[in-house]
Amino acid sequence: MKKDIIIPAAGESVTEADIVSWYKSNGDFVAMDDPIVELETDKASMDLTAEISGILSISVDSGTVQVGQIIGSITESADAPTPKSAEPTPTTESTPSSEAPATPAEATDSYAKGHPSPAAKNILAEKGIDPATIQGSGKDGRITQHDAEKATASNTSAPQESEPVSADPKPALPRSTQTKPLSRLRKTLMSRLVEAQQTTASLTTFNEIDMYNVMQLRKKYKDAFKEKYNTGLGFMSFFTKAVTIALQEWPIINASIDGDDVNYHNYCDIGIAVSTPKGLVVPVVRDAETLSFAEIENEIRQYALKGRDGKLTIDDMSGGTFTITNGGTFGSMLSTPILNRPQSAILGMHNIVERPVAINGEVVVHPIMYVALTYDHRLIDGREAVQFLVTIKNLLEDPSRLLLGV
Repeated sequence: MKKDIIIPAAGESVTEADIVSWYKSNGDFVAMDDPIVELETDKASMDLTAEISGILSISVDSGTVQVGQIIGSITESADAPTPKSAEPTPTTESTPSSEAPATPAEATDSYAKGHPSPAAKNILAEKGIDPATIQGSGKDGRITQHDAEKATASNTSAPQESEPVSADPKPALPRSTQTKPLSRLRKTLMSRLVEAQQTTASLTTFNEIDMYNVMQLRKKYKDAFKEKYNTGLGFMSFFTKAVTIALQEWPIINASIDGDDVNYHNYCDIGIAVSTPKGLVVPVVRDAETLSFAEIENEIRQYALKGRDGKLTIDDMSGGTFTITNGGTFGSMLSTPILNRPQSAILGMHNIVERPVAINGEVVVHPIMYVALTYDHRLIDGREAVQFLVTIKNLLEDPSRLLLGV
């Protein structure tokens, strides 16, 4: 039996994909459900897995392929082929010739050997495992996500003892420039960001939020929350809940321009910007206004794990009426977010820093976060944008209002 490897449909607007790398080589044995090739569309990356066990035959090694195109096949086989036994070695001792031909490993050594894929790199970093200690099973020795998931600190090969360090300083490495092609995801991101800047009248307004009460509430209940719901209590659930209440109070912020019309949404599908090894993606928490804190935290956690492993789908990132981005996780104090078209507004969170503030006529030190709202001034007036941000500020500075919805 022979099974074709066909590029699957990955969404209504996706018609083609790029072959990033094959995890196996032509003629290799693959087991059912083993990842065999990594694909990248303009919205996400994904792995194709073997539908049957057998011998792999690759017909398209690299480049851009169309949905429905056949890029290889697998000839069914229950077991991996047994390698031919080596020729018996002479019993007499002899000195190896310096002109002996190189082994296949030596002859085909390439850049991919020992290099992890982006998803594998993140998994190894979390486990604290040096990629140099992993034997890659992918094409040309590339370390695949499957290799990284199986790897543990105990079963990796121990590094060889290093040579004594010489007292003399090592010579500086020669200057060089390495050129790599842009990924399809990065090129799409570039064009959409430029389009957002050129087709909207973007304006940003700022405010500051005293996070003291939220942090005290989180500190008091985070252990009980974790024990009951098996998920952490982070700041994103507070902000997401506050945003959904504010969007219902100021529906124009949740609207979008459609030609000469305005689409008003009676639901809050909140995009959460996530940084992945391949670039920025925005999975969507749907009907967020109906979700509890625990449900919001669980949705965000699942998206973060899928983004890390390169498993976000087109459906995960489709739609969205408003976006939240958190540059504070990287230490950003202030920024002006770019709109995620066709949405009309985006909220930027930043790092929390202890600052002196006046409370009831006294100067005290409280944890303060600066927030930014970028909005399309063609649709949203400054009064509405400012009042929307003030609503979020008031809700978070008195988080009991989030539970009461007032």
